[in-house]
This record gives sequence, structure tokens and C-alpha cells, in this order.
Amino acid sequence: MSRWACGLEGCDAAFDAVEDAVVHQTTAHDRHECQVCGAVVPDGYFAIRHAFDEHTRAEFVRAYDADSDDVRERERIKADIEDIADLDRIVERVDGAV
Repeated sequence: MSRWACGLEGCDAAFDAVEDAVVHQTTAHDRHECQVCGAVVPDGYFAIRHAFDEHTRAEFVRAYDADSDDVRERERIKADIEDIADLDRIVERVDGAV
């Protein structure tokens, strides 16, 4: 079975279920301040989702000094998670953790 890595810098945590990885990112790590609009969101998947749902790719590239490879990697991560994860269940679990 494929393991899902946390993926946040300095964290080696890995999980069997994608939902566990996203809940971990949301509850175990500091929040991320969006460099485009200043919104504070959970780091990891939710930060990627915010960046690409709320801002243009060009805004992301400028704000994060990113390139097309960075955009493609984050778009792939977002799509992989959204294809597999039960996002409603993630939200329920995160709401229950706070």
C-alpha cells in the first residue's frame, strides 16, 4: 500500500490514508500566511488549495518566486488528494480536533 508523506519541511510523518496525512498537516503544523492576500490557512494541502482556488497561477508564481515546475507539482498534489480523499470527512475530523 502506498504511504502518504506529510510533505511539510522537516516532517517525516507518513500515513496509510491520505485523510490522515491532511488532518496531520492541519492539526500538527503551524498555519501558513498566504503571500498573495495575507489569509492564514492550514499548511500543506489546504494552503495549496487556497492558492490555486483563490488566486491565479501568475499571482502564485510572483508571490512565491515559483516556476512552472512548482505550479505543476502543486497542481498534481491537489488533484491526487482530491481524487482520493473524502474531504467532508477531513473537515469533520479537523473540526472535532479543535
